[in-house]
Amino acid sequence: MTLTGPGSQDARERADVLARALPYLRRYAGDTLVVKYGGSAMVDTSLSDAFGHDVALLKQVGINPVIVHGGGPQISAMLKRLQIESTFIDGLRVTDAAMIDVIEMVLAGKVNKQVAGLINRAGALAVGISGMDGGLISARRLERRARENGVETDRLLDLGFVGEPTRIDPRVIYALSGSGLIPVIAPVGSGENGETYNINADTAAGAIAGAVNASRLLMLTDVPGVLDENGNLIPELTAEDARRGIASGMISGGMIPKVETCLAAVKAGAKAAVILDGRVPHACLLELFTEAGLGTLIRGE
Repeated sequence: MTLTGPGSQDARERADVLARALPYLRRYAGDTLVVKYGGSAMVDTSLSDAFGHDVALLKQVGINPVIVHGGGPQISAMLKRLQIESTFIDGLRVTDAAMIDVIEMVLAGKVNKQVAGLINRAGALAVGISGMDGGLISARRLERRARENGVETDRLLDLGFVGEPTRIDPRVIYALSGSGLIPVIAPVGSGENGETYNINADTAAGAIAGAVNASRLLMLTDVPGVLDENGNLIPELTAEDARRGIASGMISGGMIPKVETCLAAVKAGAKAAVILDGRVPHACLLELFTEAGLGTLIRGE
């Protein structure tokens, strides 16, 4: 029987898409994927709604997504309302004791529940937690050295309660995922004396991806991926290629810490990491379920 009528072409196209996706669905069945969610994908309503549906679909087809979200614009807006001025060093917000309370409130409260809500409204079951819950992220104060004329000095910068992960205990992630739930994680961690640390969302996602041996770390950004000297997307890099690109200056600016996060994730146990454009609707699905992918994939040695 041949399909005819106004919707026949659309139906055939949908069936073709599903058939093409089947091998990739099998490839990732039962795997854990860590997605760093932020940037334009987070503040654009249409993109955020699509993201929620995509994550729900991943869970429905037998994949275990773990979401780690940012919240820089939301934090800045709240601090402005409270008339608290922000200072940044190398892209990191200097965080004092009063500010960390606001950051924790925004990240682990409002933003965290909003992201979980996107997924819940799409028909899956997401649970918002922070790195403080279940001992998920242990952290210490991040140390950065000052630079003078582009050269690193011995002088340490005081970033306050800006932290870096020292240990990831993934048991709470496994418990939630094994119960059919999707963990949505706010990137704050606990110091050895119970103090709260604000952790860069990229860094937190990379550390979690390594700890759970994720098949993929998907880092949604506001750029297509890693670009070559001519501005063309590089589809895939080995770890050695990436390090060579940083040394040569081909990878520069804000892309360096993202690539370094990917390198750390694959070294710690993730199979691969991808930097991709979160401004593209259904970016995660295009990366996972098409042959060409969407961004730059970085593999280990």
